[in-house]
Amino acid sequence: MTLLLQISDPHFGTERPQVAAALLRLIDAMPPDLVIVSGDITQRARRRQFAAARAFFDTLGATPTLVVPGNHDIPLFNVFARLFAPYANHQRAFGAELAPSFESRDVLVLGVNTTRPYRHKDGEVSMQQVRRVASRLEAACARQLRIVVTHQPVAVTRAHDERNLLHGRERAVPRWARAGADLIVGGHIHLPYVLPLHDTFANLPRRVWAVQAGTALSSRVRGSIGNSVNLIRYSCDASDAGARRVVVERWDYADADDRFEQRARHELALDGAAQSAAVAPAG
Repeated sequence: MTLLLQISDPHFGTERPQVAAALLRLIDAMPPDLVIVSGDITQRARRRQFAAARAFFDTLGATPTLVVPGNHDIPLFNVFARLFAPYANHQRAFGAELAPSFESRDVLVLGVNTTRPYRHKDGEVSMQQVRRVASRLEAACARQLRIVVTHQPVAVTRAHDERNLLHGRERAVPRWARAGADLIVGGHIHLPYVLPLHDTFANLPRRVWAVQAGTALSSRVRGSIGNSVNLIRYSCDASDAGARRVVVERWDYADADDRFEQRARHELALDGAAQSAAVAPAG
């Protein structure tokens, strides 16, 4: 069993200390094999905010972390930095690679930098990025869970969120599906959900799921949707013809109990003909 933790939109600079402490307790109780951070690490891309984020993730010790930037991780008010060194603070904290990857026996996770300095908050994926990710997906082995990480969503549940959709998704999703993608995970809109992309995009050759996370730590919550993270559990059973199984759990911070609690559980079917997710409330 491989356990992945998806953290999105922590917005250091607006983080809630008690929620950060509760998240560390959750991680201590269920140590993940990888932490995926799907953008908006900071509120305003300031050096001290990146330093706070780096200090938080350093507490995880040897746990590997895959971090992609979000639109908030590019300076907004410092026009010179936005134009000439938009990722300087991000790279100082998390390294030069803006599209990191992680591979183990059971998972392949590919980060995509969907931010653009010339856009305010919208994201974009280029054909070069589409091809690069597809090439890596095509080289994956059959047992691996194949995940693509973007910041902006490739599908939404509400009409008023359509303005936040990733530009270039119409060409990216079908190409990544043909290459073998299983999950496309993201954040940006602080709204957690799981969607079957094979029901959203016409003629996808396989089942592909959008997995969105809410804001992990920030006080900038969305209406009644509080702080939350996703746990992704994956197994490949060699004794069952290599059957691959993935479960996505949504864990929300409960203010009254000062802890993260499981609120939803999605059992996702992989490969084969399209079908809807089996969704059950946490019991």
